[in-house]
Amino acid sequence: MNKKLWEPSRKIKLNSNLLKFEKFISNRFKKKFNNNYEKIHSWTIKNSQKFWNCLWDYSKVKGIKGRDNKRKFSKFYKNTFLTNSKLNFTENLLSKNNDDKAITFISENGFREIKNWRDLNINVKKVSAFLRKLNIKSKDRVVAYMPNIPETVEAFLGTVAIGSIWSSCSPDFGINGVIERFSQIKPKVLFVTNEYFYNGKRINVLERIPEIIKKIPTIKHVVISNYPGQTEIKKLPRYKNIKSYYWKNIIKQKNTELTFTKFDFEHELAILYSSGTTGKPKCICHKTGGVLLQHLKEHQLHCDIKENDNVFYFTTCGWMMWNWLISVLASKASIVLFDGSPMYKKEDLLLKIADKEKITLFGVSAKYIDALRKTEKSYKKQYKLSNLRTICSTGSPLSEDGFNYVYKNIKKDIHLASISGGTDIVSCFVLGNLYQPVYSGEIQNKALGMDIRVFNEIGKSVLNKKGELVCINPFPSMPLKFWNDKNNKKFENAYFNKFKNIWHHGDYAKITNKNGFIIVGRSDTTLNPGGVRLGTAEIYSEIERFKEIKESLVVGQSWDNDIRIILFVILNSKFKLTEDLLKRMKLQIRKNASPRHVPNKIIEINDIPRTKSGKIVELAVKNIIEGNKIKNKEALANPDCLKQFVNVKELKY
Repeated sequence: MNKKLWEPSRKIKLNSNLLKFEKFISNRFKKKFNNNYEKIHSWTIKNSQKFWNCLWDYSKVKGIKGRDNKRKFSKFYKNTFLTNSKLNFTENLLSKNNDDKAITFISENGFREIKNWRDLNINVKKVSAFLRKLNIKSKDRVVAYMPNIPETVEAFLGTVAIGSIWSSCSPDFGINGVIERFSQIKPKVLFVTNEYFYNGKRINVLERIPEIIKKIPTIKHVVISNYPGQTEIKKLPRYKNIKSYYWKNIIKQKNTELTFTKFDFEHELAILYSSGTTGKPKCICHKTGGVLLQHLKEHQLHCDIKENDNVFYFTTCGWMMWNWLISVLASKASIVLFDGSPMYKKEDLLLKIADKEKITLFGVSAKYIDALRKTEKSYKKQYKLSNLRTICSTGSPLSEDGFNYVYKNIKKDIHLASISGGTDIVSCFVLGNLYQPVYSGEIQNKALGMDIRVFNEIGKSVLNKKGELVCINPFPSMPLKFWNDKNNKKFENAYFNKFKNIWHHGDYAKITNKNGFIIVGRSDTTLNPGGVRLGTAEIYSEIERFKEIKESLVVGQSWDNDIRIILFVILNSKFKLTEDLLKRMKLQIRKNASPRHVPNKIIEINDIPRTKSGKIVELAVKNIIEGNKIKNKEALANPDCLKQFVNVKELKY
């Protein structure tokens, strides 16, 4: 039985947003829940429409609320919520307009700046006015290739304020990674920052722009911002048939008013990208109302975020947690943005920031906690973290060792909320709450309003056994669609192919006796190093360019509480796997995909397992190298080739 590490005190429960919400629904429906999370969760499932409707009222969403939706559709994802409701996402995030702190930015080199709510409001309105002057309209796509800086937040809010659709890639994506994503959605405007820094290295982004705009001809306008705290750009670059603008000049415009147009609850908000496991990354289009409601629920009811809190999440603009972090503004809390290496010159750099900035919610990846654990240091005496109430961990499963380390060496009285969801829903399926204890290695419970189960292979719910994580009821942050997906074929195949009309997420999980969750890892071939979902296709596309390589196979291997990328290659005749070839392959992957895509090991093989229809079977290889049983060997055309993956010596260290 997993050890109980923490339990919320009576005082914490009485002061929680969850209790306030419980009283809210108790008064409205004359029902008692007795501070019991299971009872509240059960009510939100059985009364789904009432729950989301109450959440709108409780969190004081600005907009026009339609009537409860009584219609039911046979297809899971066709169900809608708060039908005929209208709102403006930006208006809800600009929840204050005074001199209070809204955004704190800190770069790895120590540069720090604060933006208050008044300045944030003004700048967002100026960005919106600028886009309107360019004749950018509702549902036009606006993209950003920027680091995690305040300008990115302002570009995002300025874009969605006028109903345009936002999409972003962080600058650690290589040129090809950006083109593969943005070219599919045909954007008109590109926001870019001239450079960024990582681990002390200055990286030029502007030199990549000519190739990007050459391959994405729909881009007609490029807006260039300066990296905060650095020397200003001396000369604005000029591009053929493209108009370029300096961010600074946009912000210099006279103050302008912005009337917040109300858009449908289902209006397109942003496009995020799948990892690209089976070809080009899928463009997942999320909707305005669903994302806002889901984030308000998670921030306020699960993470207990309150007005004037300081919320930090270590993320880039290419990860869904960036969207999650920015939405914190809707709860009248301030956000803290960090850009750079989390351990630049100092292993505990982020803890130092958390202490100095009086962070109340500190969000990091499980990999980061594991990296701290490996320092074998205790930080309790060094950092009091007196304002810190919550630590969130996501990206990959947090191990029992990670849980224990936090309570022993960072802070004893803390709500450690391991959370898990995905880009697909830009939110969580399972996460924390302030009514229940924290047990080592376990996520506390299911998200409110979401009926989460673990299914075995034949679609039956199981407890205390590993199975597939599923959601059996519709929820507002289901994607609206995949971009360029005729008749929703890719969409249905992605989530509803395994179990009929039930959301299948592609995670292996286990439900414990205490209704906690343990996420075991991916059940598909998505790679997940450091908690960042990556696709095998982006590695394959680079390796295929090498004349030395005949074929390749990529898998993720569970290793040291994380996932490491393993690349198997078949060489063409007359070639050998030399140090020079290894170096060139890694360099090309780093340059054109991202540093995260670079394999930890590259190993020569002589054959690749395939189905009888010719499809490469990555999952079979992953199972073998991790010591798991192989199912359906009879479906393989060449099952004997699996023997070469057993006890590979290079995978033992």
